[in-house]
Amino acid sequence: MARTLRPLAIPASIAAAVVIVFLGARVTARTSQRPAAQQQDLGPTAATQTVTASLVLRVRHPEALEALVAQTQDPDSDSFHRFVSLQEFISRFAPSSSDITTITRYLDQFGITVTDVYADHLLLKATGTADAFNRAFAVDLHSFADGPRHFHRPRHAPKIPLLLRDLLVAVVGPSDEARFHPMHVRAALTSLAHRSPVLPSGGVIATGVPGDFTVGDVANLYNINPLYQSHINGAGHTVGIATLANFIPDDAFTYWNLIGLPTDPNRITQVHVDGGGDLSANAGSGETSLDVEQSGGIAPGAKIIVYDAPNNDPGFIDLFYKAASDNLVDSLSVSWGSAEEFYSEAVVGVDRTGQLLALHQAFLESAAQGISLFASSGDNGAYDINDAFNDPVNNVLTVDAPAADPAITAAGGTTTPVRLRFGGFPASAPDLVVPTERVWSWDYIQNYFVRFLGPSFQNFLFPIGGGGGVSIFWARPAYQDGTAGIRKSEPGQSIIFDSGSGPEDLLDLPAGFAGRNVPDVSLDADPFTGFLLYSTEDGGLLDGFGGTSFVAPQLNGVSALLSQVTGGRLGLWNPMLYRFKKIHGHAASSPFVDIVAGNNWFYNGVPGYEPGAGLGVLNVAKLATAVGSESEPEHHEHRDQH
Repeated sequence: MARTLRPLAIPASIAAAVVIVFLGARVTARTSQRPAAQQQDLGPTAATQTVTASLVLRVRHPEALEALVAQTQDPDSDSFHRFVSLQEFISRFAPSSSDITTITRYLDQFGITVTDVYADHLLLKATGTADAFNRAFAVDLHSFADGPRHFHRPRHAPKIPLLLRDLLVAVVGPSDEARFHPMHVRAALTSLAHRSPVLPSGGVIATGVPGDFTVGDVANLYNINPLYQSHINGAGHTVGIATLANFIPDDAFTYWNLIGLPTDPNRITQVHVDGGGDLSANAGSGETSLDVEQSGGIAPGAKIIVYDAPNNDPGFIDLFYKAASDNLVDSLSVSWGSAEEFYSEAVVGVDRTGQLLALHQAFLESAAQGISLFASSGDNGAYDINDAFNDPVNNVLTVDAPAADPAITAAGGTTTPVRLRFGGFPASAPDLVVPTERVWSWDYIQNYFVRFLGPSFQNFLFPIGGGGGVSIFWARPAYQDGTAGIRKSEPGQSIIFDSGSGPEDLLDLPAGFAGRNVPDVSLDADPFTGFLLYSTEDGGLLDGFGGTSFVAPQLNGVSALLSQVTGGRLGLWNPMLYRFKKIHGHAASSPFVDIVAGNNWFYNGVPGYEPGAGLGVLNVAKLATAVGSESEPEHHEHRDQH
């Protein structure tokens, strides 16, 4: 087993002088992800209380849908980049009107009302009393307390009656429990050379200062500028943001104005799903702001649609079905998630695996329609279920959902070169230097602390870093077959929970499982080499922000640029990425830069693929060349002849 994380007592004088770590909205949201044993059951929810659930219908011909998505990414297929419309999807894969009528009539028997049928015919919103849902689906709805927060949720997975078993993939809810956390981290150092955020000057939009990077620095780091010089800026395309918190659109415009990036003042549209996300303190609106700022900054000519929903199970599901049903965005990113194991009945008390299947359907629908999807891989390194300084759970190798889904591109993190000087250290201590881009974890800082301040800092920063590893739910997808460096799940991994009354083995993870590996690709995510953020929730203009929540929207913006290059949507990136790796290898034409240093507390940076930085970081101009070459008429003629 991996070592057990123990609380660390740090002298206040040293801690204040060394580093302060802010986990943003995760401070409030993460506590909802504790094992069920740590939450207080307040008893049955009042029978007359009105509650809402989402009923996700099963697609017809799921194997054919999977095959279609694969064919749209096969350059030798007649279906390459020939995506379906919403109406075509409905006619080929959606349930029939009579199926919806059957479900509606069943609900009517219990006084449950269908309030909305999504345009893709795959999701129904239903409202009724707690008693009605208890009788219709045997959910045994209870109220709970987790610290100061109160919520209701089923004590058992909904029991789908035989009549509906072939029609429904999941009944999501009724629940208003906050399940998900955003993937951003902030680090504030006491002795950086600058004491306030550095803004660009001299007519450029980059600062060149790690910790104060802008989208202009991202363009410099990952060779996006040749596209801008060719007047590629995302014009004519739309990026989408899926988020569980509302936000103030002026945050994004203020950020773009501060860095000197001109944008269309009418480019942002908000779509409030299920009433929309929260805008109260610590709800996570800063996450939404950074998603919009980064995606819209990388693609300054693109339109933006923000889909925001409440932070609960139905809200998270509904976001993706709404975006797929609207079919208005060309790409969509999400920077919220939770450990894959938090869908397990053994860990949270309710089997939520049906929700993973429901999400997968939405991702497949999006991919079939040509929408590219991106998800942050997490900020707890290879140990996604572990929250630094918080949960009484042993360290166990785990990955994040939805990033682990094979129909979404998982965004990992790196640390770019930097020189750091900390306060509170001996004068003889040299600067901490990161000479080359590496897989992100704060082990390099922790090792520095241990070297100069002593062994009491051994677990100071564990496990903060870029998420990555092997799914134990999703099998390895075909596009990862034959890729050197792909791993199987490790042996001896068990989720052991101890709330003070002794350790309890909640779940033993399978060893040697050939699962989906994440991430797929990475960009800079380390807060010490991170970014400026303008967020009203977090206090205005701040520096030192990072996390894989920056990478997913940045890839979202890059996708808009590539769509402009090809003149159309790209769909699921992953088959393309792994194909390009096999075609180009380590040649000068490769759109990837290998990351061969660092680790995410378990997986080391090595040549080729590794579950630390994935295939590496992007050279976007070369990626655009590779993507463009597959879209040229000559290639299509060769395909037809073949």
